[in-house]
Amino acid sequence: MLKIAGATLHDPANGVDGRQADLWIDGGKIVAPPDNPAVKPARVLDAKGLIAMPGGVDMHCHIAGPKVNAARELRCDDRRAEDQRIARREGFRSGTLGSVPSTFATGYKYAGLGYTTAFDAAVPPMAARHAHLELADTPCIDSGFYVLLGNNHYVMDCLKQRDPARLRSYLAWLLGATKGYAPKLVNPGGVEVWKQSGQDALQGLEDKVPQFDVSPREIIRGVAQAAAELGLPHPVHLHCNQLGMPGNWRTTLDSMHALEGCRAHLTHIQFHSYGGGDEDEGTLASRVQPLVEHVNRHENLTVDVGQVLFGATTNMTGDGPLGHYLYRTTGDRWYCHDTEVEAGCGVLPMEYRDKNLFNALQWAIGLEWHLMIDDPWRLALSTDSPNGGSFLAYPELIRLLMDRDHRNEVLSRCPPKLQDRCGLAGLDREYTLNEIAIITRASPARILGLPNKGRLDAGADADITLYTPSDNAAEMFALPRYVLKAGELIIDNYEPCAAPDGKTLCVAPDYDPTPLSDMEKWFASEYSVQMSHYGVRDDETPRAEVTPTG
Repeated sequence: MLKIAGATLHDPANGVDGRQADLWIDGGKIVAPPDNPAVKPARVLDAKGLIAMPGGVDMHCHIAGPKVNAARELRCDDRRAEDQRIARREGFRSGTLGSVPSTFATGYKYAGLGYTTAFDAAVPPMAARHAHLELADTPCIDSGFYVLLGNNHYVMDCLKQRDPARLRSYLAWLLGATKGYAPKLVNPGGVEVWKQSGQDALQGLEDKVPQFDVSPREIIRGVAQAAAELGLPHPVHLHCNQLGMPGNWRTTLDSMHALEGCRAHLTHIQFHSYGGGDEDEGTLASRVQPLVEHVNRHENLTVDVGQVLFGATTNMTGDGPLGHYLYRTTGDRWYCHDTEVEAGCGVLPMEYRDKNLFNALQWAIGLEWHLMIDDPWRLALSTDSPNGGSFLAYPELIRLLMDRDHRNEVLSRCPPKLQDRCGLAGLDREYTLNEIAIITRASPARILGLPNKGRLDAGADADITLYTPSDNAAEMFALPRYVLKAGELIIDNYEPCAAPDGKTLCVAPDYDPTPLSDMEKWFASEYSVQMSHYGVRDDETPRAEVTPTG
């Protein structure tokens, strides 16, 4: 048993905003203080003056799967320097950093920021087994992934045949077979059109995918309804069409309407909030206002931002046509990975510059979303790592949200024309510590449907981060003093001391949608066989037990 004594708790899931209290930990969980005063903890952490929050939850990042490995090969140049390497030390493994760290480095660095849970945002079903093995090689964090479905041939065939029961059954089976956590739609229909024709993807939600004769609107509505009927812990995870294109805010708003009231999470919303017209970057402007007003009024919607931060990074996306568009725009090297009948992806280097008007506008639009949303419980902090910037830049993003003067100083370095295209300069809001605890911990845990994450009361996972207060929020959140993962100390007095395996977070293997159709009963029996083939474990089995099977 371990006791954390005298910490100042920020636990918004339980309405706690800066109250001093003790935390007791036993068996990997937070427990109530013992009734018997004779019970003594094995260790007491003196946390007086320290800020305690639940472990961070990154609900949208890219840390495993085909696109990540393609990026590691393509971007070997950004991890050659000596300061981008992690030397091997006792109890730890060597690794490399850069914009796409190696597996071990990813786990160490998340833990070093106080994060204990992360979800990869886009894995093709055929690559699920390998993604699980990669995540098993990523220590210190519990993890899972969303399964790509927006251009899946079987999904589109179900929609073409007007067979929602078969679609629902397929979704239930696929999540079980892949040990995935939620359905992911990326440019629904658009990637398939681009793969078939080699031309630009669909322009609107009503355009039809050749051969299947279904539209993006039908894909969005159909998969969202299937996910809702199955009662999944996390709803459809939607990457809207026309990402990054001038004028795409209309497509984003249409996508929100297409859900017809179903729950949905709209991801990296910054990249979908652009005014302008006809792919003319010269007319690009912020259109956050109408979109955030719609989200504020509709409780079925949640978002993460995909904040752009200035510096070099790597773009990787399941949106193949977007990768090709960026390649044509930048002229830099580009890698396209195609997964038959399921998905595609594009990978290329990216650098965001504060003197570039387009990049500065992307930076500002992301901050507008953070500062204009009414309810922080409907938003999760993200950079769509590494697309908008590495997760290692989260401390800087937190400072931008908490420190108006710092934000305005960075704004002053951007092109003067920026202020004619967005309203960031007029936003004075500053996030509190409790609001930061919401958007980095409590809100993503709630949006994901993880009842044991993002809170500090009895029964919760003992994933706890203790920070030393500082007037500079970036410094504070970059270096926690203590981090516990499932009750085990992994950062002790600022130094890494252990690298335990995490857990896989997936739809439970005994998940039983009711009422079951005959087809769903068949799928339920079949996917237990598929899970055995994949050689992955349920959400309570240690990582070390993962072994490849034949």
